[in-house]
Amino acid sequence: MDKSELKPQCVFKQFAKINSIPRPSKHEEKMIKFLADFGKDLNLETETDKTGNVIIRKPASKGYEYRKTLILQSHMDMVCEKLVDVDIDFTKDPIETYIDGDWLKAKGTTLGADDGIGCAMQMAVLADDSLEHGPIECVFTRDEETGLTGAHGMGPDFMKGDLLINLDSEDEGQFFISCAGGMTTKAVFRFTKEHVPEGYFFMKLSLKGLHGGHSGDDIDKKYANGIKLLSRFMYIVSEKYDVRIASFDSGRMHNAIPRDGIVVFAVPTDKKEDVRIALNIFAHDVEEEFHVTEKSIQLNLESCEPEPVMPQSIGKSLILTLQAVDNGTYSMCQDDALAWMVETSSNTANVKTCDNMVEIVTSQRSNVTSNLENMGNTVKAAFQLAGAEVTQGDRYPAWKMNPDSSLTKIVVDTYKKLFGKEPKVIGIHAGLECGLFSEKYPHLDMVSMGPTLRGVHSPDERLLIPTVQMVWDHLLEIMKNIPSKN
Repeated sequence: MDKSELKPQCVFKQFAKINSIPRPSKHEEKMIKFLADFGKDLNLETETDKTGNVIIRKPASKGYEYRKTLILQSHMDMVCEKLVDVDIDFTKDPIETYIDGDWLKAKGTTLGADDGIGCAMQMAVLADDSLEHGPIECVFTRDEETGLTGAHGMGPDFMKGDLLINLDSEDEGQFFISCAGGMTTKAVFRFTKEHVPEGYFFMKLSLKGLHGGHSGDDIDKKYANGIKLLSRFMYIVSEKYDVRIASFDSGRMHNAIPRDGIVVFAVPTDKKEDVRIALNIFAHDVEEEFHVTEKSIQLNLESCEPEPVMPQSIGKSLILTLQAVDNGTYSMCQDDALAWMVETSSNTANVKTCDNMVEIVTSQRSNVTSNLENMGNTVKAAFQLAGAEVTQGDRYPAWKMNPDSSLTKIVVDTYKKLFGKEPKVIGIHAGLECGLFSEKYPHLDMVSMGPTLRGVHSPDERLLIPTVQMVWDHLLEIMKNIPSKN
């Protein structure tokens, strides 16, 4: 299939434009300008708020003037992940895509379909005057991926509509009507580096090839966490030998499962071969343990140049804490109807070493507020015991199900009419901006939907092309069936 054959062309044309514009989280300035110019060029009412969210309002088509206003919403930023050998500057370079069967992929990077494909659908709606619909508000929020900054900063009068469709879900035929709340727990160890005594040998432990993935949607899929694997091996050798840690670096985004990482450390010279043997045994065990979900694990140990190290007590505390801190699924939902869904989880997301400090970032999620608080405190306590400075923030609320949602009924009925099958109406363990919207706009009736994506937040991100047409057709049918104002 050639790109010119992608359907619907009106959506993929806009997606190609979006992927030519750099838009890392917290660096969306070019995308903000692009969207604002797009709305103004169409002579549509366009507004950018002080946070950087963009709203473009399109009047109703003829005969639909008295329908309720429908908000279409997506986020403009993208997670910027790449393979270690890919040379790209996400603040300047476009995303290069290619077709692999029924999938659209990127060349060694995240694709940006999360949530660029949602933005593209909104733009296609705005640009096509032949569509039938009531008043439309297209809202593009910034910095969803690293703190929901756009949704947090949005004023309570920015959106005027009555119904909202969030275009940030990743499974065609599944409609989400609730989501998890979340928070971030950060820990910092501070120190002054020192030189190791004579007779120590420096080694670099590297890990790559893990699956990675979204720390909410993929947390129950038994993918290995790069930080946990590296710290697990370092714990094993530090229990036997005098290990001095120079640096520990793994992970990038707070909402992604780490795929790779590097630890630089020193051991007594007469123990270096013992460490190599230990790694061979560990690598074999890990391959067996993850033989279904992680088929490309690569662990490597090589000598490296000496460098200053953390004080012995700090290095020890770091490894002990990373070994001990809770990671992965903590509990499943108690309701029978949602027993398949993760309720509470934590992801050890990022470890970064600077000259005089090492910072660890973790993220917690839960559909139950009290359990979110408990999970955060569990992680916090582990770092406090080790003497780290701990802060918590980036909180966002859960989105509670509305059992009387008229929009959900419209979405389900139009889906069954179009495709002759029952969709799934469910909750999601990932965070959605709908949680914050439900606080600022308690009257809003909301549903989240989108085409099928896999491998989001990783270079394996891919978009199932046929589902884009399905979601587009469904969206047009929903717009035609929005009810009149009371």
